Amino acid sequence: MSIQHTNSQGVEESNVQASVTALPPGVTVRGLRASYGRIEVLHGVDLEVPAGSVFALLGPNGAGKSTLLKVLSGRMRPTEGEVRIGDLELGRIPSEKLARQGICAIPEGRGIFPNLSVRENLRIWTYVGDVSMKDVEEQTYATFPVLKQRRRQLAGTMSGGEQQMLAISRALVTKPRLLLLDELSMGLAPLIVAELYELVGQLANQGMTVILVEQFVTTALAVADRAAIMVHGRVEQQGTPEAMAEAAHSIYLA
Repeated sequence: MSIQHTNSQGVEESNVQASVTALPPGVTVRGLRASYGRIEVLHGVDLEVPAGSVFALLGPNGAGKSTLLKVLSGRMRPTEGEVRIGDLELGRIPSEKLARQGICAIPEGRGIFPNLSVRENLRIWTYVGDVSMKDVEEQTYATFPVLKQRRRQLAGTMSGGEQQMLAISRALVTKPRLLLLDELSMGLAPLIVAELYELVGQLANQGMTVILVEQFVTTALAVADRAAIMVHGRVEQQGTPEAMAEAAHSIYLA
């Protein structure tokens, strides 16, 4: 991938050397229901995500967006319905097997190891497959030069933006076909968020399908090809970013 000059937050805008291993998958969800114990939180979700697109899941807190990502990543089993990721039908497939199929999730809270150094976190990324530590470091530091300066620092002591860069580096290393991002912007300054989403858009342009959960409508729709609005565990509407920007105003107010 290619992103050129280093921006104000140390994200290299010309050197993302990741590539997908196969064609990106589309995602189809039909009648999906999921529960925490006896409490159902997804009530018959239907969703269509085109292959190779950036798809934004919008909605207020408690809408079921993060739960849907958990189901898609295999971290949560649905109680009913069908989920297809490309030719793969999700059922009782464990998350580690889904990861081998090119499905990468970056959860809310960034999913890093705060008590390990940056370099130790990067070493863990090498366990996903046949990739060397040298390649992981070269790729990560080329994309995020600031992480090279922090390589011996405990990840949990870095700024929120730097932690999110470290989390995203896992996606570069695993070369996913489907990337699931949960609240990328949480706790970050708008400038950093804009730069990270610019990178996400470029990853998608190189052949990933990206589904992102985001509360901030304008931020998500700036990078999305398609979007859906969830409320109370259901998809209220889905369509183009322009249509969803208009719909979000009335739905959120309601």
